[in-house]
Amino acid sequence: MNMVAVRRLATTQADFEAAFRRVLHWSAETDDAIEQRVAAILADVQVRGDAAVLECTARFDDLQAASMAALELKADDFAAAFEAITPARRDALQQAAARIRSYHERQLEATGRSWSYRDEDGTLLGQKVTPLDRVGIYVPGGKAAYPSSLLMNAVPARVAGVGEIVMVVPTPKGERNPLVLAAAHVAGVTRAFTIGGAQAVAALAYGTAAVPKVDKITGPGNAYVASAKKRVFGTVGIDMIAGPSEILVLADGTTPPDWVAMDLFSQAEHDELAQSILLCPDAAYIDAVQREIDRLLPEMPRAAIIRASLEGRGALIHTRSMDEACEISNRIAPEHLEVSSADPQRWEPLLRHAGAIFLGAYTSESLGDYCAGPNHVLPTSGTARFSSPLGVYDFQKRSSLIEVSEQGAQVLGTIAAELAHGEGLQAHARAAEMRLKR
Repeated sequence: MNMVAVRRLATTQADFEAAFRRVLHWSAETDDAIEQRVAAILADVQVRGDAAVLECTARFDDLQAASMAALELKADDFAAAFEAITPARRDALQQAAARIRSYHERQLEATGRSWSYRDEDGTLLGQKVTPLDRVGIYVPGGKAAYPSSLLMNAVPARVAGVGEIVMVVPTPKGERNPLVLAAAHVAGVTRAFTIGGAQAVAALAYGTAAVPKVDKITGPGNAYVASAKKRVFGTVGIDMIAGPSEILVLADGTTPPDWVAMDLFSQAEHDELAQSILLCPDAAYIDAVQREIDRLLPEMPRAAIIRASLEGRGALIHTRSMDEACEISNRIAPEHLEVSSADPQRWEPLLRHAGAIFLGAYTSESLGDYCAGPNHVLPTSGTARFSSPLGVYDFQKRSSLIEVSEQGAQVLGTIAAELAHGEGLQAHARAAEMRLKR
């Protein structure tokens, strides 16, 4: 058997810190050639609009079209695709969408409602929450198609109250993925174009004659898409710049080791740069997981990608205790964190930084990817230390509400005038003082 050479570390070894840093190292810097090409594409679309988008679509997706109208998908296309897929797939899409919708409706109630109060002087203070008018959703297309990603982006936008959802999805050589179109039908996508890459991001950000300008762009893509999203930020909002997918399994040795091995595979199969890490205080259990990795890998269709990921960026780390494993997990701040333990509730309070936390042996990360309900668009590369999963709040904005009463102006005006004089802003001070009773 050709063993998978997953890096083995122990927190007791002298060079652990240096080895640990090497495991986590990943550069988010984009290749200079990609940056230059993206900059040129954005500038071209900004100037020439649809003509530039059509040329790029022909060049990069090998899809010739006489006009943007030929690249626009209609509601009838979505409905036809929905009817064409198998009943089992239709049912799975609808059930997943229903669970995602239910979760985000609860999120809306908890975090997405306007509120206000009046203080003792009768002054009204509060916050007005309103949805974005129009958002753009980038969905990978062709053979690497992700209907689950469409659901995770479009459903919370719809729950938030967004009026128009514009989807862009590349269709190389005209290859349309029926499951993606069916998901668009289920999720309520408003408009859609079969365009992709930096040119699609540019069209959404700047607007063209055919593609409406949006307020925010969400959804995953390749290096060109990520670079384009970074460059248009400020003209529009974006969700995040995602790095390679990650899973961290925090195990106490009670879960069947083949389950854990397959969970590590579930992220490693995304691409060679994905990261899968196991933290466990039981050395014999780590050995058992390694044996299952070696046994199961030949069965996997994407075995070459999984091997490259595990050998390049994976690690099996022996810790002194579960408490220490929790501390290391917080340092990593992983995208997906599985607490594969007989008593996950014991450890959950110790875990401060993670995109999503999966509690217990039966909670595989893959369930969260598709249908559990919480969003699978998560912060990567340690950014869970300061950022959150995609949610209804990403499709809303907040305006502060202030209505000062006459009595309140007497109190606030005195405070504001004093501070304004201290800052040397006399008009600010006088504007407040004019409301004071003489």
